[in-house]
Amino acid sequence: MFRWLRWPLRLFALVLFVGVVWFVHEWNFKPWSLRFFYERTFAQFALESPQMLSSMRMLPSWMDWYSDDLDDVSLARQHEQTERLKRDYDTFKSYDREALDDDGKLSYDVLDYFIKTQLEGERFEFHNYPANQLFGFQNGLPTYMATQHPVRSVSDADNYNARLAQFDRYFAQQMEGVRKRVDMGIVPPRFVIEKVLAETRGFVGTSPDKNMLFTTLVDKLEKMDPPMEAGQRQRVLNTTRQRIEQVVYPAMQTLVDYYADLLPKARDNNGVWDLPDGDAFYAYRVREQTSTTMTPDEVHELGLAEVARIEAEMDAILQAEGLTEGTIGERVDQIAMREDQLYPDTDEGRAQILADYQTIIDEIDAGLDPYFGVRPKAGVKVERVPEFREKTAPGAYYNAPSFDGSRPGIFYANLRSVREVAKFTMRTLAYHEAIPGHHFQTAIQQELEGVPMFRRLLGFTSFSEGWALYAERLAWEIGFQDKPLDNLGRLQAEMFRAVRLVVDSGMHHKRWTREQAIDYMREKTGMSETDVVAEIERYLVMPGQALAYKVGMNTILRLREEAKATLGERFDLKAFHDLVLQGGDLPLTLLESRVHQWVSSVGSS
Repeated sequence: MFRWLRWPLRLFALVLFVGVVWFVHEWNFKPWSLRFFYERTFAQFALESPQMLSSMRMLPSWMDWYSDDLDDVSLARQHEQTERLKRDYDTFKSYDREALDDDGKLSYDVLDYFIKTQLEGERFEFHNYPANQLFGFQNGLPTYMATQHPVRSVSDADNYNARLAQFDRYFAQQMEGVRKRVDMGIVPPRFVIEKVLAETRGFVGTSPDKNMLFTTLVDKLEKMDPPMEAGQRQRVLNTTRQRIEQVVYPAMQTLVDYYADLLPKARDNNGVWDLPDGDAFYAYRVREQTSTTMTPDEVHELGLAEVARIEAEMDAILQAEGLTEGTIGERVDQIAMREDQLYPDTDEGRAQILADYQTIIDEIDAGLDPYFGVRPKAGVKVERVPEFREKTAPGAYYNAPSFDGSRPGIFYANLRSVREVAKFTMRTLAYHEAIPGHHFQTAIQQELEGVPMFRRLLGFTSFSEGWALYAERLAWEIGFQDKPLDNLGRLQAEMFRAVRLVVDSGMHHKRWTREQAIDYMREKTGMSETDVVAEIERYLVMPGQALAYKVGMNTILRLREEAKATLGERFDLKAFHDLVLQGGDLPLTLLESRVHQWVSSVGSS
């Protein structure tokens, strides 16, 4: 009766069989297309990171199978990922680069550079401190739950609690890595252990109802539209309270107990030179973080030269302000402590700081059309650094928008002390973290079209931070910091990054003490002592990262000026900015090649 169905069904079965065979081959062996290789490699990595999937929000809600899970951070999984990276690199190198067009060659070169650098660093994979005062797992995971896990439905809230239930597994895996490092002689400096202990003891010593994991969920539930039914809400919060007390706190206590026992064995507050193979590790970090071939000595000498140049420019402004005695830092500090530069030390004062930052951002955003042809679709807003992280967090940082558009870019300002927020420094910080700094750089990269997914996500510190520091200078060049004190704030920020070259290489290569570095930064920048201490301690747990800012800025400026000198009247600043940003984050060596190709193209047209 249904014989007419047999051939269509057989054809469908054949097509399905061929499709399955094709997919199995493409997923497990060398794909026929390099583009498919790119997307497969990214997908395999992303699908193993439920936290990344929640943060990016790239998949539709009906495909949300991951939001009740935390990442596997075990040593075994890390080893598997490294071995897969080696296999993927072998496959990648078997494709013919010369058969690609220019855009294809750029994607190829970016991934080639990135994987080679990662594999070069395999010997140093344990040269870090997973539990640290800045971005350790002990504060990173709670912060992730508060800021990245969405709660828009009952199932989202249940997933939140399901993730809380996995804190014990996650912490056990992280502690496995901490113990391995200690066995290898990679012990954190004393201040790291002391500050992590203070933070974690404060965390577990808080009543579950007052813990940020509970209070942030309450805030998210209050913002749900439509509101959650009262009985469901009570059930969710009862579970949250129970998970914090019975799972989260005992998990965190394992770190408290271990670090308390480790404290008497802590290293002095030294750079990485006194770790096993420390000199080679730092030389690698300099290359990795700057994406150049610079040596630690070259970085140090560049820093000293830049400090001297900026010091002269700052001195001229200070002299005009009638400040002629004392170091640059002491005189800047006098301005920073003036009443006209400070906000009231009240809730209202802190709210005004956030509002003023937003005004600064909105103002420059409205005036950038002559300088940028490409603008991000995502918006940016200003928020306060979560209070439980204020003491050890940097003065500010930026979080990227979600891919689905549900979360804008966020500029987090640290309001632990209003005396650290002098008004003459605010414009520069807003331009760096938001517009036209990190928000333009990150959001435009995420919104790129026609490129492999890794090009929309992969970051190179020297590019991203170099661009943000360049953005500070650009804002001054186009008239948004025309008051002398605003320009002093810009120069202070640039001095800050130049000093970083000196103190980072000083501590990790030339064996400066922590205190020596603090004194040098205070003398040259005039930053508050609390800010300087937080910064110096940041460099001690993130060696080389702080070098990327000034090296990146100098490179972008040099390329711009070389292009202007070559092209003359044909140089277009808007086109230059679009070229730099629409490549996404690039190693500086590849950025240089890209700009040179553009100059040749414009020059020959």
